[in-house]
Amino acid sequence: MARIHHKADGPVPPERFIAAWTDFSDRRPDLWPGLDAKFFKVHELGDTWAEITEGTDVLGGVWPRERYDWSQPGLVRLTLVDSADFRPGTEIEYRVTPNAGGCHVAVDFQRIAGSARGRLVGAVVQLTGVRRFGRELGIALDRLGQAAP
Repeated sequence: MARIHHKADGPVPPERFIAAWTDFSDRRPDLWPGLDAKFFKVHELGDTWAEITEGTDVLGGVWPRERYDWSQPGLVRLTLVDSADFRPGTEIEYRVTPNAGGCHVAVDFQRIAGSARGRLVGAVVQLTGVRRFGRELGIALDRLGQAAP
């Protein structure tokens, strides 16, 4: 199982981060590093939930189909629905709280491999995920801080 915790602080209020993280328009891959537009697809969209496929071109393409839920203030939960490489049911939680400069985002990430490539990706995530995902989250927060509200 790949399980990591990463975090970042940014110059935007928590509500703005959550609004951007749950914006499933065509500009999503431009704001969030690591997302490749060729995997992005909106399946269903509700008021406080969405079912989305998105991914990265790493190792020929790693994509999850996830159900996003942001019905609880300060929390966005992604539950894995389908993937070629991971077992459904695992979750990623984004906890977003205010701080003096804007917001603090803490992410708890887990995946259970369902294929050989999933085991490889899981091992890479365990080794490098905190640094890589933390850096990407920081870049996205900086982009949000530079964009007009």
